[in-house]
Amino acid sequence: MIKKEMIAMLLAGGQGSRLGVLTAKVAKPAVAFGGKYRIIDFPLSNCINSGVDTVGVLTQYQPLRLNAHIGIGIPWDLDRNIGGVTVLPPYERSGNSEWYTGTANAIYQNLDYIDSYNPDYVLILSGDHIYKMDYEVMLDYHKANNANVTIAAMSVPYEEASRFGIVLTDEDNKITEFEEKPEHPRGNLASMGIYIFNWPVLREALIKMSDVSNCDFGKHIIPYCHEKKLRLFAYEFSGYWKDVGTLSSYWEANMELISLIPVFNLYEEFWRIYTKSDILPPQYISDKAHIERSIISEGTEVYGEVYNSVIGAGVTIEEGAVVRDSIIMKNTDIGRNTRIEHAIIAENVRVGNDVSMGFGDERPSKLDAKIYNSGLVTVGENSTIPNGVRIGKNVAISGNTVAEDYMNGVLESGEYIIKAGDAR
Repeated sequence: MIKKEMIAMLLAGGQGSRLGVLTAKVAKPAVAFGGKYRIIDFPLSNCINSGVDTVGVLTQYQPLRLNAHIGIGIPWDLDRNIGGVTVLPPYERSGNSEWYTGTANAIYQNLDYIDSYNPDYVLILSGDHIYKMDYEVMLDYHKANNANVTIAAMSVPYEEASRFGIVLTDEDNKITEFEEKPEHPRGNLASMGIYIFNWPVLREALIKMSDVSNCDFGKHIIPYCHEKKLRLFAYEFSGYWKDVGTLSSYWEANMELISLIPVFNLYEEFWRIYTKSDILPPQYISDKAHIERSIISEGTEVYGEVYNSVIGAGVTIEEGAVVRDSIIMKNTDIGRNTRIEHAIIAENVRVGNDVSMGFGDERPSKLDAKIYNSGLVTVGENSTIPNGVRIGKNVAISGNTVAEDYMNGVLESGEYIIKAGDAR
């Protein structure tokens, strides 16, 4: 029988609905990040850098691009005969077929996969966070404490604590209480959704809780293990970690890559971030172009001006165009004399000539003020924006829009255009 000390299960099936039109057609872990990467590259790279060579990736929502990106795992050195990376979508069983209904239910439906490696430990990861972590150090900590469960945790501002599972610990970091998204948090040590379980402990908990609807680690499995008086410990993490689940946090995390001293460094030799790279020509910067403090990816042609922005691969920025404080994803064209400020533009978008984007005063979004805020303009993939239109702030656009969609050539702040067939 194959025997692995620890295998990783990477939860990558979420829609990421708080990213609005960016995730209408793609799972959140497959959304581009930092010009050349996708969000899932970060936990996958952490695995191989930590010596974890067996990873099950659980997919569900809009998995095509994620599956194509992961392939057989070559970029992360996870193309292995024994172990490696395996994509695990929901599948039909003899008795029934069902979707993954919660984070723990997804793991429960793949007991056979885990059993086939007979691991001592199982590492549970989320596919939608940006960070670098050595899971081997966390495993050493787990062993040293003779723990049954170790939860990676970090201090968050008290005002944000109710968004997380909060752990209370004694002086040895043993968890005394766990509260999932408490209304009035008693502490600010937040679970990062990264767990190491002894496999027999996790197996028993998953089977015992298998009848619970939408079975989830934070709501069900961790409280179950705590009630059983098992040894739960918090592993405090002090490095950079960002949940890029909202448009503003996604925008901020990209902008942090280009700050004068990057908070998150993509250029470290000893902890590389690996990704599937397309074979592209080098970038081209014309003699009339002007670029300040930006990431410009391969295959991109710049004839205009770019300030404080992250530009993906295969983008064209035409002469006279000015892009500021924005994220432009791959294979997007920005037309002549177009001005773009504070925008997130997804893949394969065509922005016409003489467009003004991100102008005027902020107004709350009429589509969803909880998603579209912070003054951002968000354009979904495969969209078209016609020549000469003016677009305000807190705006969402998805689909092939034409001049007639813009009243008097203007889309005011807070408005939106979602063409038929394009999800919100």
